[in-house]
Amino acid sequence: MATKAFAVAIAALGCGLGIGLVGFKATEATGRNPSAAGNILTLSIILAALIEGLFIITVFAAGL
Repeated sequence: MATKAFAVAIAALGCGLGIGLVGFKATEATGRNPSAAGNILTLSIILAALIEGLFIITVFAAGL
Protein backbone atom coordinates (compact mmCIF):
# COMPACT_ATOMS: atom_id res chain seq x y z
CA MET A 1 0.00 0.00 0.00
CA ALA A 2 2.85 2.37 0.77
CA THR A 3 4.31 1.84 -2.69
CA LYS A 4 1.05 2.87 -4.32
CA ALA A 5 0.81 5.99 -2.18
CA PHE A 6 4.42 6.82 -3.01
CA ALA A 7 3.71 6.43 -6.72
CA VAL A 8 0.72 8.76 -6.46
CA ALA A 9 2.80 11.29 -4.51
CA ILE A 10 5.53 11.24 -7.15
CA ALA A 11 2.90 11.63 -9.88
CA ALA A 12 1.35 14.58 -8.04
CA LEU A 13 4.75 16.20 -7.67
CA GLY A 14 5.58 15.70 -11.33
CA CYS A 15 2.22 16.96 -12.52
CA GLY A 16 2.41 20.00 -10.27
CA LEU A 17 5.84 20.84 -11.61
CA GLY A 18 4.65 20.25 -15.16
CA ILE A 19 1.68 22.58 -14.83
CA GLY A 20 3.91 25.19 -13.19
CA LEU A 21 6.37 25.01 -16.07
CA VAL A 22 3.56 25.27 -18.62
CA GLY A 23 2.30 28.42 -16.91
CA PHE A 24 5.79 29.87 -16.63
CA LYS A 25 6.62 29.29 -20.28
CA ALA A 26 3.19 30.54 -21.40
CA THR A 27 3.69 33.85 -19.61
CA GLU A 28 7.21 34.09 -21.01
CA ALA A 29 5.95 33.43 -24.55
CA THR A 30 3.14 35.96 -24.14
CA GLY A 31 5.67 38.53 -23.00
CA ARG A 32 7.77 37.90 -26.09
CA ASN A 33 4.86 37.92 -28.53
CA PRO A 34 1.71 39.54 -27.09
CA SER A 35 -0.23 39.16 -30.34
CA ALA A 36 -0.14 35.36 -29.97
CA ALA A 37 -1.65 35.40 -26.47
CA GLY A 38 -4.88 33.66 -27.56
CA ASN A 39 -3.11 30.74 -29.17
CA ILE A 40 -0.69 30.40 -26.26
CA LEU A 41 -3.55 30.41 -23.75
CA THR A 42 -5.41 27.73 -25.71
CA LEU A 43 -2.36 25.47 -25.86
CA SER A 44 -1.64 26.04 -22.16
CA ILE A 45 -5.15 25.01 -21.14
CA ILE A 46 -4.99 21.88 -23.31
CA LEU A 47 -1.58 20.89 -21.91
CA ALA A 48 -2.68 21.51 -18.32
CA ALA A 49 -5.74 19.31 -18.85
CA LEU A 50 -3.59 16.53 -20.30
CA ILE A 51 -1.19 16.74 -17.35
CA GLU A 52 -4.08 16.57 -14.86
CA GLY A 53 -5.46 13.60 -16.79
CA LEU A 54 -2.16 11.83 -16.36
CA PHE A 55 -2.41 12.28 -12.59
CA ILE A 56 -5.99 11.00 -12.53
CA ILE A 57 -4.94 7.92 -14.51
CA THR A 58 -2.15 7.32 -11.98
CA VAL A 59 -4.59 7.50 -9.08
CA PHE A 60 -6.94 5.00 -10.74
CA ALA A 61 -4.07 2.67 -11.68
CA ALA A 62 -2.82 2.70 -8.10
CA GLY A 63 -6.30 1.83 -6.85
CA LEU A 64 -6.54 4.60 -4.27
